[in-house]
Amino acid sequence: MAIEIRKATENDSPFLAKMMLQSSRAGKKDGIFDLIFNTNDDSKILPKLEALTKTTAKAHCNFNNFLIAELDGKSVGTLCSYEPRIATKEAFVDALAEVGCGENCSEALDVMTCCDFALNKRTLMFDFMEELEGFIDVGVLKTLMTKSLLTARLKGYRIAQALVEIGSLETILFYKKLGFKQVEEKECELYKEKFGRAGQVLLAIEF
Repeated sequence: MAIEIRKATENDSPFLAKMMLQSSRAGKKDGIFDLIFNTNDDSKILPKLEALTKTTAKAHCNFNNFLIAELDGKSVGTLCSYEPRIATKEAFVDALAEVGCGENCSEALDVMTCCDFALNKRTLMFDFMEELEGFIDVGVLKTLMTKSLLTARLKGYRIAQALVEIGSLETILFYKKLGFKQVEEKECELYKEKFGRAGQVLLAIEF
């Protein structure tokens, strides 16, 4: 069966929410959304994430930024791509406010940005690259990334980037096999304190 790639729609919000939460945790007990919403109860977080994909503020996690991978009509994977100059931190703050998360999110936002990479604002950033359990060995992520990189080239982007946690060796190797190179690695005590990971790695590919 061939893997089909399509643009996400508003109706995909429940699946996007599930994949975003899964991606944010990435083997950890808690991820950034557990911190933002001050709970690790999926039944409380997932409705918030669904709403977050549909806000009027065009944050990076808006459904318009996602591709969906389907296998035999079943959604099995996601990939988000966005421009940092459009999907800014301010846009994310506005989106969080729309779903009822206000000033109490400031600590979580500090953790998100504590590694403080100097990103190329004209780049295309990748995030929430995730697949359903049980579909790991069928090429879902490779198909999503191949499609996204081709589209990026056709749209005239000259560089694409991704942030990966230090120690995520399989993910880093996956990106490198696609042609990405490690640009910078930053350790951050606050990040380590909250997530038990030393920091993040910036990867990039030039077209």
